[in-house]
Amino acid sequence: MTPDDDLKFMRRCLDLAIKAEGMTYPNPMVGAVVVNKGRIIGEGYHLKSGGPHAEVMAVESVKEKSLLASSVIYVNLEPCSHFGKTPPCADMIISNKIPSVVVGTTDTSLKVSGRGIARLREAGCNVKVGVAGEECRWINRRFFTFNEKKRPYITLKWAQSSDGFIDVNRSMQGYSGPVWITGKAEKVLVHKWRASEQAILVGAETVRTDDPLLNVREWHGNNPVRLILSGSGSLPEKPAMSSLIGSQVVFTFYPEKVTLPGSVVVKLNGRESSASQIVEYLYQWGIQSLFIEGGASVLNHFILNGLWDEARIFYGKQIFNDGVRAPEVEGQLFREQVFGGSTLRIFINSK
Repeated sequence: MTPDDDLKFMRRCLDLAIKAEGMTYPNPMVGAVVVNKGRIIGEGYHLKSGGPHAEVMAVESVKEKSLLASSVIYVNLEPCSHFGKTPPCADMIISNKIPSVVVGTTDTSLKVSGRGIARLREAGCNVKVGVAGEECRWINRRFFTFNEKKRPYITLKWAQSSDGFIDVNRSMQGYSGPVWITGKAEKVLVHKWRASEQAILVGAETVRTDDPLLNVREWHGNNPVRLILSGSGSLPEKPAMSSLIGSQVVFTFYPEKVTLPGSVVVKLNGRESSASQIVEYLYQWGIQSLFIEGGASVLNHFILNGLWDEARIFYGKQIFNDGVRAPEVEGQLFREQVFGGSTLRIFINSK
């Protein structure tokens, strides 16, 4: 295969893998294709934890199994080498006598960490590593951050007016409920984002003013675990989100003041920042990703503590003149998208 062929087939793996975004936790997203003489003869992707891995799905989809002995299997992440909920994929590749394996990137988790590649090479397989490596790491950035930095991948999101406010001055203008800066298309996109994350966090002020549901009603997929940061523990008696299936987690200094039925209440200490305590709790619970939707004080708190990886900011056309100032981040512009009523800019924390 030429380098261009390798890149083409690896990107097909990524196209397959992303189909299960938000559905595979705690596992990464993986796609695999089996190629014989330049032609794809089998492909598959990991659907959910506990189900068959991508390599197994791809091999099982091959109709003429005799072709496997002269084929190449492409996979965006190193095949596993350990017994978990399913047998090792490296052993499956070896037992099917597939002579060549092309891997996008190594799996840096403690359970694999190069052992799958070593196992394949020991069995005589020709293994190539690093094809579209950055793209393969990006698609599983939550998985890699969790395993390498020992914390969830943190995405910030907010919308701001053209003059830099995240909210109006409610005391002067008498607003109640959410103030919309973006339109329907942006709202659907945000719900799609929510479905990709394991947990979503807002502050108590957002609960009081916007009364959000924090679910994915405009999209399909799993609802993230709902988190509230309330230093005082003072929250509405019946917020809208408490009507949903599942409980919410409240982080507070005063757990005795939290009265939300069914909530898990976590007491914060005053020695460490709330942000660092929250991400430590989430890591211990196995949560790989955190989506923070506000308000400004919560966003600024995580930014000041350097606990963010990605910021998704909608810049609207409205002029508020006064209100709550939007946070500021210093990051590398990664992507820009123009909507009818706003412009989305995504920044990556390069520090």
